[in-house]
Amino acid sequence: MNEYFKFDHKQILSVSMILFAIIDIIGSVPVVIELRKKAGHIQSEKATIVSTILMILFLFLGTELLKLIGLDVASFAIAGSFVIFVIAMEMILGITFFKEDLPETISIVPLAFPLIAGAGTMTTLLSLKSEYDTQNILVGILINMIFVYVVLKNVFWLERLLGKSGLSVLRKAFGIILLAIAIKLFKNNTGL
Repeated sequence: MNEYFKFDHKQILSVSMILFAIIDIIGSVPVVIELRKKAGHIQSEKATIVSTILMILFLFLGTELLKLIGLDVASFAIAGSFVIFVIAMEMILGITFFKEDLPETISIVPLAFPLIAGAGTMTTLLSLKSEYDTQNILVGILINMIFVYVVLKNVFWLERLLGKSGLSVLRKAFGIILLAIAIKLFKNNTGL
């Protein structure tokens, strides 16, 4: 039981950075602004709470769900590395591979899922579980969700502060980090 509550600051930092890059809430600021314009209001608290619950549930139940359909975490991590690779290429090249229609009203569905806790995030969580301790992943999730909440509450201020070119630079920088993460996940789970 003591070992479960031992926190590794290096692991927490790594997990937090990986999740920060994959959630990419800063890169999503233009999408969030567009959603807010369409709906008039974003329920920041609700979106953050639902995203956090989804991520924690998937962290604990994702492996069982995979077993139920006959997959192991390593296979899911390799598949996830391809998804993360494609997301990274979208960020770096500015090309959209995954096209989604945005609904007319803002709700939990477009904001919490798939924008914050989407397929890339869920894949990353299971991949992280194969390399990091669960308690450190939980702390990384909570750190990121606090950051997500702050960003959602201050989205217009951030847009003014960073400007379009600043947001673009941040998005590309995190795209390169994600690309490196995708390669690392692939290598670690294939034995290369």
